[in-house]
Amino acid sequence: MKKIGSCLWKLIEKIVVGCLRLLYTALHKELTEDVIDGFMQFVKFGLVGVSNTVVNYVIYAGALLFLQKNHLWKAYDYLIATGIGFVLSVLWSFFWNNKFVFAVGEGENRSVLKALLKTYVSYSFTGLFLNSFLMVLWVKMLGISEFVAPIINLLVSVPLNFLINKFWAFKSER
Repeated sequence: MKKIGSCLWKLIEKIVVGCLRLLYTALHKELTEDVIDGFMQFVKFGLVGVSNTVVNYVIYAGALLFLQKNHLWKAYDYLIATGIGFVLSVLWSFFWNNKFVFAVGEGENRSVLKALLKTYVSYSFTGLFLNSFLMVLWVKMLGISEFVAPIINLLVSVPLNFLINKFWAFKSER
């Protein structure tokens, strides 16, 4: 299974690098290894984000069904399920970002607990506060559909969350 994952990642990497080469050639720019590495790190972050979304929803739905089936906290069951989904999916995201996206390099150190706390802060900021603010902006102030607004939010929150995680939450110490 590990070999299949490795082959799949190499295929994704070849496709992405090929597209970058075409884009940079069309723009008459030089494509450096640093640009490729940075962009591939962003792609990895996106893949972790997609898995995080799936994990969040599965945990939310499972917790909600459990609470409803057992008649627990009926008036707040969806809020409790949301909290459980958030806490566990951010933990999932942290694990994979720490291992796959922002791995500690040779000669670098990172406090796992400190990085985990920073991850919860960054996801709380972008996932809860920023997205709520932007939803009000898009829907109430600019009249954008409630179904389109979350997609626009992704264009803002994903790159911002990547930068916060890269340069703050997962910043290594030398």
